Amino acid sequence: MAKKATAQDGQLILQLYELRREAEMRKARNWWLVDFWPQSADDFLAVANAFPSQENNWIRQVGGYWDMAASMVLHGALNEELFLQPGCSGEMFFLFAKIQPFLKEIRQKMGNPDAWGNIEQVATGSKLARKRLARVTANVEKRRAALAKGKK
Repeated sequence: MAKKATAQDGQLILQLYELRREAEMRKARNWWLVDFWPQSADDFLAVANAFPSQENNWIRQVGGYWDMAASMVLHGALNEELFLQPGCSGEMFFLFAKIQPFLKEIRQKMGNPDAWGNIEQVATGSKLARKRLARVTANVEKRRAALAKGKK
């Protein structure tokens, strides 16, 4: 049976939420959610390798934030069931679903086999997480297809 969430877990979730409200983080998250729709590993890498650019900062800021939050879950500092609630980590699943189809190639081309590793472990590490990821991935792929169709 899973460990019951504690008041300390709740406090940590609220602190993570507060970090998401910081002004530059809001801009970075908005860019990820609205504007950044990579169609390939190369689309992702074009931004990841664009030093110095605002988008490069944002890709690292938001990716690093969710990687840090996922690492807290993996190391037992934050209750997994609480973290997996949509209001706590829904955005992480959305971002991961955007890059998951290209993740193997991204890792190879970056020479970084650990890129997005903590996020991947949390997003695929339980039946509940895999179910959520599948649902979010279906929605992301519909949106990606609609965007690609609109560009033609």
